[in-house]
Amino acid sequence: MKKNIFNLLLFTLLPTLLISQVVKEVNPPDFIKTITFKSNTTQGQLPILKLGETLELEFDALTNNEEDFYYVIEHYNFDWTPSSLVKSEYLKGLDNQRILTYENSFNTYQIYSHYNLSIPNTQTLALLKSGNYMISIYDDYDELMFSRKFMLYEDIANVGVSVKRSRDVKVIAEKQSVDMVISTDGINLNNPLETIKTLIIQNNNLNTAISNLKPQYTLGNELIYRYDTESAFWAGNEYWNYENKDVRAANVGVQFIKLKDLYHNYLYTNVSRKDRPYTYNPDINGNFLVTAIDTDNVDVEADYTMIHFSLLHEEIKDKDIHIYGNFNGFAIDPLTKLEYNSESQRYEKIMLLKQGFYNYKYITVDRKTGIIDEGAISGNFWETENNYKVLVYYKDLGARYDRLIGYGEASSVNITN
Repeated sequence: MKKNIFNLLLFTLLPTLLISQVVKEVNPPDFIKTITFKSNTTQGQLPILKLGETLELEFDALTNNEEDFYYVIEHYNFDWTPSSLVKSEYLKGLDNQRILTYENSFNTYQIYSHYNLSIPNTQTLALLKSGNYMISIYDDYDELMFSRKFMLYEDIANVGVSVKRSRDVKVIAEKQSVDMVISTDGINLNNPLETIKTLIIQNNNLNTAISNLKPQYTLGNELIYRYDTESAFWAGNEYWNYENKDVRAANVGVQFIKLKDLYHNYLYTNVSRKDRPYTYNPDINGNFLVTAIDTDNVDVEADYTMIHFSLLHEEIKDKDIHIYGNFNGFAIDPLTKLEYNSESQRYEKIMLLKQGFYNYKYITVDRKTGIIDEGAISGNFWETENNYKVLVYYKDLGARYDRLIGYGEASSVNITN
């Protein structure tokens, strides 16, 4: 009898438990590379678009089979649990459609097919609601290849963002704090302490984002956020970079080149900067850009090269070192882990990447806890130039989903005390 009651309760609660699960991005298999979202102004892996703008997703499949891929779009709440909206409420038209636009590589050592998906299109006519979305790409056997998050916002609330040095004297030289002012001229917000949620993103990295800070006080129709520690980020350091737009000649960050089955680019060995003085070196905040000389279309004419990374550092017994950047959505996986070479006393890694300009850094991951330390190799310096984005969500009393009503952005190049 007790077992029957337990089974009944489990059957009753299971749908609720499944619905409340927080969704996470799925990283692609090794033969899918260079996942890129493009807009009129940026290229990267975290698109934040105004509702009604075109979403453009591109990626390469390093096979010669011209695979068929299909896309599915889902809407999510602020905390990345599935929203209660049915698909017809947030999507006009159909998804689960085949990606029709693709081209094969031309004049490259590495054969690949380049896929391009634009929304809206003839099948998916429009995305109707603001908020958080996930796009998932499946193959012809209905197996999930990868998934990526994106956001659509309504331009209703004005979001003022400013970057300050940390107000905590213990870390004043290592952290940056983000202040926010949200103005709500265009909408009457009910009980903003409960209905407004915020998300602060540093350098397009959702892994380190600070979420759901409450306004400290209101001034007229403005919500004020001026926290001492809760909105503070480790400042990090400028990213290392390299560029191999010409695979036949050494370029920025490339020491020498060898041609085997593919071109191999050997980068200059990096050294720890944690205990060295800060040096300003302009970067693109962890992003990447596909570039290639003497080409008409870099999408299909840029080649893939084997990039040899090396870091001069003593072996760390209890932690792993990974290469970190927006080229794979700041993911930590076996493909980014460096191996220690006891003969050269260096950490080394070879990665297959498309030609271009890449930012990267080295981070440590604790083997027991999984805790990431972004400053363990590069250090943290308050002078570092970082980009900060602030998203403002609103869920009115009785509403069924979180609207994304405002978006603001600032750079720490204008940091003040």
